[in-house]
Amino acid sequence: MEQLRDAAAEGRIDLDELDSRLEQALTSKTHAELAVLTHDLPRPHSSASQVPLVLKGGMFGASRGPGRWEVPGHVIAHGGVGGVKLDFTRVECRLTEVAVEAYGETSGVTIVIPDAWAADTSGMDPGAGGLKDETTSDRLPGTPLIRLTGSGGAGGVVIRHPNRRERRKLHSNPT
Repeated sequence: MEQLRDAAAEGRIDLDELDSRLEQALTSKTHAELAVLTHDLPRPHSSASQVPLVLKGGMFGASRGPGRWEVPGHVIAHGGVGGVKLDFTRVECRLTEVAVEAYGETSGVTIVIPDAWAADTSGMDPGAGGLKDETTSDRLPGTPLIRLTGSGGAGGVVIRHPNRRERRKLHSNPT
């Protein structure tokens, strides 16, 4: 509701549209119903979304997720010798787009995104290890687009939706 009021104050929607959307917001029962009401409005940016998250695989690897974490607008992942895994499946992201720089280096980078999200991999250099894009383009309104750039290096970069094991884990522990 705060986003809608801000949009009206900025002149992005008129007062009739504000009243209509506020009424729909008050009767919404799911997050998806709420997302439709603000999908055409710019997302607010927190100060944390301005600072890039940098993950370096080093010797032992690095990961972020599958728990809840705040998604910044820019993520940089260096696979190193141990590899990096980025798991977005449990995050609540208010951004419309997240820039992810992935450098596969020796062991590679794996990125897991929810089914409702989509990825643009046109900025990736596959390198020797390649790029494996196993995502679908079925993006729901109000969900982020992962804009992937970087290089596959020797280890490669994989971006995908959750696999069967991850889906079972998500289903058995929905929080």
